Amino acid sequence: MDIIISNSAGKPIYEQITSQIKEMIMNGTLKEGDPLPSMRNLAQQLRISIITTKRAYEELERDGFIESFTGKGSFVSRQDQEFVREEGLKQIEEYLTSAADKAKQCGIEIGELTELLTMIYKGE
Repeated sequence: MDIIISNSAGKPIYEQITSQIKEMIMNGTLKEGDPLPSMRNLAQQLRISIITTKRAYEELERDGFIESFTGKGSFVSRQDQEFVREEGLKQIEEYLTSAADKAKQCGIEIGELTELLTMIYKGE
């Protein structure tokens, strides 16, 4: 599993881990039942504290992305399609908020921004 940690990302390390694993689950790289590295192994691979990986796994489990079993490890859980859709909408909202803020800074009107989004969405 390729997880990239950046000290200059402006996000806590556990959030970087959590968001990258969520993305791998959402895009199908990790599938239902796939095992995740143990917290200890992931901590060693990333050269971070096991407490950090523990927090990331706890967040993923709380959000329903993984299931952990004592003595067996952590695995990707079955994904409820409505939940996956909601997570996708949340990510899209973040991207669009950023795009809207940038458009305002550049003096781009809503109509032009809507037209641009429509062209991008349609692949034009």
